[in-house]
Amino acid sequence: MIQVKNLHHDYSGKGKYAVNDISFEIKKGEIFGFLGPSGAGKSTVQNIMTGLLKIQKGEVLNEGKSISEMKNSFYNEIGVSFEHPNLYAKLTGYENLKYYAGLFNVPTLDPMELLDAVGLAESANKRANAYSKGMKQRLVLARALLNNPSILFLDEPTSGLDPATANKVKEIIKRKQQEGCTVFLTTHNMYAAEELCNRVAFLNDGKIVACDSPRNLKLQYGENSVKVEYIGKDGDLKKKIFFLDNEDERSRFNEVVNTEKIQTIHTQEATLEQIFIKLTGRELA
Repeated sequence: MIQVKNLHHDYSGKGKYAVNDISFEIKKGEIFGFLGPSGAGKSTVQNIMTGLLKIQKGEVLNEGKSISEMKNSFYNEIGVSFEHPNLYAKLTGYENLKYYAGLFNVPTLDPMELLDAVGLAESANKRANAYSKGMKQRLVLARALLNNPSILFLDEPTSGLDPATANKVKEIIKRKQQEGCTVFLTTHNMYAAEELCNRVAFLNDGKIVACDSPRNLKLQYGENSVKVEYIGKDGDLKKKIFFLDNEDERSRFNEVVNTEKIQTIHTQEATLEQIFIKLTGRELA
């Protein structure tokens, strides 16, 4: 289990916290989503949890041990994929993985098998500086998997990817979870989070505003709605959404159903993005 307790971080040193009193837990084998817009503090928290930023206030515990007291062996257990790919540009994709593999004190996976898994086998001998943004993103993911980590920290792993490639990345993440890996996923892509995560935390202005499973968040904050298509008295197709938690809306819905020529009726479930906007008043961007 990973425990984050009362975490603070102030880049300016003037009391302007990018991360402000954040606490949460991640269960072993769970995919935990950390969701919010750019600048919310997601990457800062990940960098603290992986030891890249020193803890200023609060604590991060991995299996009861403070992250600040972890030895170098801790890095044999984790894999990290950054939002902005940090690669050796003059090395090929294969050479990047081969070099990085030499930094571990544990057995590593075959670089070519990893490149094939992320769809880069044909570009294995191409220099990383010739890779597109999406290719670099996939190479960083492959690098994060090299040491077969028990904990994966993934920062916007599907950013810049086409839908087919993004689906391939999501399948890799699901497979790692099935193998027992714990995944900390930071993203502003609510649809990917909803598909992948067991639980999610909404982060806004450095604070957690909600934390639960996607289903429970929908039940707690979402509004039941029905979309109706019907033929109006002028002969044109009409579309209307009714929110059934509201008594007046239910009455209008029943009136339309009883008096109009209905074409289709679809129930609609609130999305995580709609709930985030409802809780924070902010768009995800």
